Amino acid sequence: MTKRFIILVDFSEYSFNLVKFACDWGLKTNAEIHLVHQTLITVPALTDNQSRQQIVQEVNNEALKKLKELTEDLIPSSIKVSFSVSEHNLHNVLQKLVAEPFDNLIFTGLKGTGLLKKIFLGSVALKVIDTIQNIVVAMPKELSSFSQEKIFIAVTEKHPLNISELNHFLNFINNEKSKITFFHLAKPKEKTENIEKHLKDLQALFSDRFDANYAIYEGENPFKDIKKVINSTVNEILIIQKGSRLLTDQLFRRFLINELVYEGQTPLVVLP
Repeated sequence: MTKRFIILVDFSEYSFNLVKFACDWGLKTNAEIHLVHQTLITVPALTDNQSRQQIVQEVNNEALKKLKELTEDLIPSSIKVSFSVSEHNLHNVLQKLVAEPFDNLIFTGLKGTGLLKKIFLGSVALKVIDTIQNIVVAMPKELSSFSQEKIFIAVTEKHPLNISELNHFLNFINNEKSKITFFHLAKPKEKTENIEKHLKDLQALFSDRFDANYAIYEGENPFKDIKKVINSTVNEILIIQKGSRLLTDQLFRRFLINELVYEGQTPLVVLP
């Protein structure tokens, strides 16, 4: 099945690097690019329906023009590109796209302006993660080139990994150039015997295709220990399972988003 990257573009300063990153990755995995933009339409209350439709069409046409200009600047001609520009609800647009016969990844930017936005991922990214049954790649602002040398996969007992979706994501990765680490971020005094067995099983499951290992970060300051490993280099990818406490627990989310994703400039992949 054809691979396709669905990229959410809002024409902010984040869009440029987001598209560059996806294109760099797309060239390595022979993926198509589909750019999505949701227009915001402001129409006077007493406008008749025909005039309203005309305004909507003009706004959408202008946005499509800007998307194509972005394409000309950033996307090489060897990549097949398509577009969706609409005033309709983004959720409905994405639902239709992911139902099409493609292997899709959805790309969205993470806007790190203000502490609360960092903690809560940003409204668009969080809504996409929560409501769309598809793998989401959430990108910090500064990254513009793709690397796959190190892949860190967070594992919890309460929300086990969706192995089918993990395999789906790894189809976009060159296994000869990637090292996988399954890890667990333990709470103080947490018993880790069961999770260690699970980590060993995951290592064995994927060791035929990847250089795979596992790690448990525990003790009084597991956050400090993991930052020694996921440490602000551009060749790392962080994968978490939707529903994991890294997303639901505010302390863990604050660490994940602020220190690993924003400060570490690490792409965040969320499995459905």
